Amino acid sequence: MRTVQATVTAPRPRPAGAFLPASAVPPRQDAALAAGLAALASAIAVTVGSGRHPDALGWTLLLVLHVPLAWRRRVPLAALAIMIPLIAFYHQQDYNHSAPTAASMVVLYTVAVSSGPRRTAVIGCAVIGLMLLLKIRHGVAGLAVSFQISGWIISMLVLGGYIRVYRENAAAALERAERAERTREEEARRRVAEERLRVARDLHDLLAHSITLIGVRTSVAAHVLATDPERLDRAAVARALDDIAETCRTARGELRTTLDVLRDPDAPDSRGPLPGLPGLADLARAAAGAEVDLTVTAGEVPPAVGAAAYRIVQEALTNAVRHGGREDLTVRVRVDETDGALRVRVTDDGVGAGAPAGDGAEAGAAGRAGHVDSAGKTGDDAPGTPGYGLLGMRERARSVGGTVTAGPRADAPGFEVTAALPLGGTA
Repeated sequence: MRTVQATVTAPRPRPAGAFLPASAVPPRQDAALAAGLAALASAIAVTVGSGRHPDALGWTLLLVLHVPLAWRRRVPLAALAIMIPLIAFYHQQDYNHSAPTAASMVVLYTVAVSSGPRRTAVIGCAVIGLMLLLKIRHGVAGLAVSFQISGWIISMLVLGGYIRVYRENAAAALERAERAERTREEEARRRVAEERLRVARDLHDLLAHSITLIGVRTSVAAHVLATDPERLDRAAVARALDDIAETCRTARGELRTTLDVLRDPDAPDSRGPLPGLPGLADLARAAAGAEVDLTVTAGEVPPAVGAAAYRIVQEALTNAVRHGGREDLTVRVRVDETDGALRVRVTDDGVGAGAPAGDGAEAGAAGRAGHVDSAGKTGDDAPGTPGYGLLGMRERARSVGGTVTAGPRADAPGFEVTAALPLGGTA
């Protein structure tokens, strides 16, 4: 069973603190910030702070050094490299020293939030060293101001590093949450696929076995009616019809239970105990059209292993009755425990690879030995139509860690199915 699924995932909202990539930031935001800081610096330059009021050169430097802020998140290092010489030259001319402070702090914060710790430390040391060189000519007063400004510089770099770490942690947490959700979705899809495959196997085993028995018993009744109508064996016809009715009732009950589970997946599984080795005797009695020689020497086995053995024997009997090609078909079923495994062997003396050529041999070969495709399927329909008999048996065995082999018998005409099911296997 193949299932094609398409999943459409809606974009998830980003946490409030998540860092937006540079390409996701609208250019007008940084441009508006640059313009606002330039207006603030202009107001400070003529109101508060130390140093002389800017002249034409000072205003030019003050306004131009704010321009790189429009690209601060796209190229933070380039913006810093352009702004530092302009700010240094502005302070060297002894213009109002408080005016460009906000722009300086913003660009340092941007570099710290977008760079690693080592690069941030190197840039911080370089900026503080350059400031000390500019202030050293002012003596002790200049050094005191330098230490004060250095505190602001270090504070902005530490704040930027903290915000960077917070954003990285938030992004990692978001990625872990998305990965966990994807894992849950994949697990849910896997469980749904396994359940659908299990239901498909159950329906296949139920329908193939029941319909085959109904077909065989109907053929028996028709044969009795057509052979000698004047000496009609009414008891044989009635027995065949009763068997058909009983098979229909059993199949209808199992089918109803399976459909109830499909209609209401949240309801508890009400199928009752799994079929197991005790049910093999009923299978043998119900195999119309063949004489079944059943031998079970195994004791109590795990429910999953017993259910797998039951379904394998059921499918093997169905194929033997359907494709045996003879009226006096004999099927031998052997179930025993050997070397910690439950071993199942089903053989029949129907038409097989070793039978003489003829109509019956050709039908049997087409129905069983020659009717296995590359996927391991065997014919459940008309000869030449691929089915899922052997594939289902192998899946049953694989579910408990076992194996199944099937093919024409080498020592005599007929077909043979063998399975090895470890007793420690689980469904």
